Amino acid sequence: MPSAPSFRLAYIDWLRGLACLLMFQTHCYDAWLGGAARNSKFAMWSQLGGTFPAPLFLFLAGISFALVVDKLLAKGLSSAQIAKTTIRRGAEIFGLGLLFRIQEYAISLGWAPWSDLFRVDILNTIGLSIMLMGVVCWGILALGRVAPALHIRAPGPSASSRAGVDGRPYTNPATTLRDGGAAARTRRDLASAAFLVCVAIAALTPLLWTTWRPRFLPWELETYINGVHNLGQPQPWLFPIFPWIAFAFAGLAFGFMLFSESASKLGARFFFTAGLAGLAIIYLAKFLDSRSLQIYPVFDFWHTSPGFFMMRVGLLLLLIVLAYAWCRWGPGQWGFSPMIQLGKTSLLVYWVHIEFVYGKFSILPRQSQSILGASRGLLIIFLAMLVLSLLRTRLRGRFAQFPIWNRSRARAV
Repeated sequence: MPSAPSFRLAYIDWLRGLACLLMFQTHCYDAWLGGAARNSKFAMWSQLGGTFPAPLFLFLAGISFALVVDKLLAKGLSSAQIAKTTIRRGAEIFGLGLLFRIQEYAISLGWAPWSDLFRVDILNTIGLSIMLMGVVCWGILALGRVAPALHIRAPGPSASSRAGVDGRPYTNPATTLRDGGAAARTRRDLASAAFLVCVAIAALTPLLWTTWRPRFLPWELETYINGVHNLGQPQPWLFPIFPWIAFAFAGLAFGFMLFSESASKLGARFFFTAGLAGLAIIYLAKFLDSRSLQIYPVFDFWHTSPGFFMMRVGLLLLLIVLAYAWCRWGPGQWGFSPMIQLGKTSLLVYWVHIEFVYGKFSILPRQSQSILGASRGLLIIFLAMLVLSLLRTRLRGRFAQFPIWNRSRARAV
């Protein structure tokens, strides 16, 4: 059985890989299915599976952010230094999102509208979420005046000296924070703040999409609030701050609980408890939706309601438990795992596959394939992205002399 640090990191990467696979199938079938196949039940289920990748990427970004903050505290960094590191990383991801839009516009020059440059894509949202999480954590740490001296590495060998499944050092925060009481209070405060921000975003979303729309803003800015783009009404296929960043803060709250000493002592029982909490959240959301009382003047369950958000958070918690069990007791780490491999380079494969599915270099004609034909294309995309991912990890240390290539960065996607 793998050691705790290994399978903990493995299940996060495995879930990222699962999000990549779900993303591939959604994009491929959406782009290539044609005729009757496009309106089949198969296409419907494919689109349903496509509702998971974005929340999962954001939720895992929140968990990874919690791990990064814990590690930076363990190194003795101040709240300002932590904020600088994390916000800068978020700005990098946001910048990559803008660069991606410029690339797509340039490749499609001549037929793509200029408004595509301002489309709020998932990369933009992940970058914004990391920056906002950095601001919130900075505020809580600064107000709490967390003393770096409280966070001292324990002497002797520890989990931090062992490599994770992707070869990078893995730090178990529960073994590196010496002052248990101070560490527990810090994590509790950070988790509580993340939870409150998550609730606030979910609660405000129905209003900011309807009666409280910030119409005074140009649409290029308003679209980051509610996804209005230039179409006059918020669009559910975009990824604005409300409600999407709430998933990142939900992951942040869960991450600080996950890396606490209490969770470390509970071990697998913590994950089973999280699964039960996920079920409870789902049933609570269904119960609230069944009540006749509505507090919002305009109600849209499937796009903006807090109830639907709660159901998806509950499902994410169940996925976390399943992935943990699969990687700890199942075949998740038996030999080579394509899921874990894709999860290590999810940003790269996201960036590249789009052009070969939707872009000018699409490997199949648009909306022209049967289910079997589109499935063949999906298999080609999956294998090509897996090969690209392997090349990326194999080349990771080959260009260490170039500072840009060798930069140590926090995991975000």
